[in-house]
Amino acid sequence: MFVPCERGGGSASSDFKGFTLLMPAVSVGNVGQLAIDLVISTLGMTKVGYFYTDCLVPMVGNNPYATAEENSMELSINAEVYSLPSKKLVVLQIRSPFIKNKYRPFCQTLLSWVKSSKCARVVVLSSSHAYQRDDEQLLGTPLRYLLTPDLEKAVGGLMQDLNWKEMEKVASYPGINDTEKVLHIPGGGITKLLFTESCSKGIQMAVLLKFCSEGDNIPDAFALVNYLNEWLQLIKSEVNTSSQWKIPSSWRLLFGNGLPPALF
Repeated sequence: MFVPCERGGGSASSDFKGFTLLMPAVSVGNVGQLAIDLVISTLGMTKVGYFYTDCLVPMVGNNPYATAEENSMELSINAEVYSLPSKKLVVLQIRSPFIKNKYRPFCQTLLSWVKSSKCARVVVLSSSHAYQRDDEQLLGTPLRYLLTPDLEKAVGGLMQDLNWKEMEKVASYPGINDTEKVLHIPGGGITKLLFTESCSKGIQMAVLLKFCSEGDNIPDAFALVNYLNEWLQLIKSEVNTSSQWKIPSSWRLLFGNGLPPALF
């Protein structure tokens, strides 16, 4: 459930009527979470609350978007909500993995909040294992999208104008029965469950994902956030480049500290 910050004032209301909710799936390479970091940092979004849940591994840490010593000691937890009313944008950032068998309760709670907060649509940033692509998915761009039927009616034509590629369904039993196709997102975490639940509940949801492998996934995050920006135009640009996005201070620690010079 959403718990507003006291210092958020009126913007911390649980009513986000007409807003777009942007969130990551905890998926391979943490690509969605890294892309969300870029959005929050670049747009200077304000923290308005947090998502209280027992479905995520508990964690606490310093402010990942610190800009000065004064705000570097602010605490952050595993699921926080940021808002930018001028763009009708609300972001849920998830910073820890799910507890076993807690995927479905989290999705149910999240989608109930989406309805009660009156969000217009949800955009999920995700990723999928590159090595598990079928032959068709190996062709062209590694970026894909999915739209629920309710959102398809509103923006399906725009996706075609952008020449985006929809996530392909794959054979449920390759080599045995290639006619029966299913949606398969290996490494995508809650992505498929969130999407299918949104389809059944009539929620407008888009999934944007990138095929990738574990490693240094910063380039994948830039590719995904640029893909998002082609549609939502969060920052104005004729050509999307990585230099337009503000890297948060916490990224300095993505791969740990360097070796102490005293060792050499």
